[in-house]
Amino acid sequence: MTDVDNVTVMGKITSVYGVKGWVKVLSYTRPKENLCHYREWFLQQGNTSRKVEVSECKPHSNGLVAKIVGLDDREKARQLGNVLIAVATSELPELEEGEYYWHQLVGMKVSTESGQLLGQISRMMETGANDVMVVRACQGSLDGKERLIPYLEAQVVKSIDPDNRSVIVDWDPDF
Repeated sequence: MTDVDNVTVMGKITSVYGVKGWVKVLSYTRPKENLCHYREWFLQQGNTSRKVEVSECKPHSNGLVAKIVGLDDREKARQLGNVLIAVATSELPELEEGEYYWHQLVGMKVSTESGQLLGQISRMMETGANDVMVVRACQGSLDGKERLIPYLEAQVVKSIDPDNRSVIVDWDPDF
């Protein structure tokens, strides 16, 4: 067991691979192979979490395949389908000043430069062109709209205040 506040979700197991207990993995990291750098994973299902050791991990097709120590049976591996993979947050590389991991942005309140509260970041989304903040209405927000706001530093995202958990954007509330 581990405290879920001290881990960061980095991917999920999607299905089995082969007959010897390997699993297919969808990595949320960029590049996807970065997930393979972590040899201890926390598998999360609902409110439960268990630590496992990864003996091998490598790119395969559009994702990854991994071998978990002690998991040698295809049927047992099948039970891990859709289980989230997390790593200890303390193991993540330090970022430069002004850089943020997506999980750090989730939950921050988003306001316009004129002070109108648009909502709260519920998740981040990759579109190919740029990352997007999915901003949902929260208590005190301008309206009940969900907004997709591009995460474009300087152009749209004017400032981030991690201490106050807030983001200021140059964004028309009518969008």
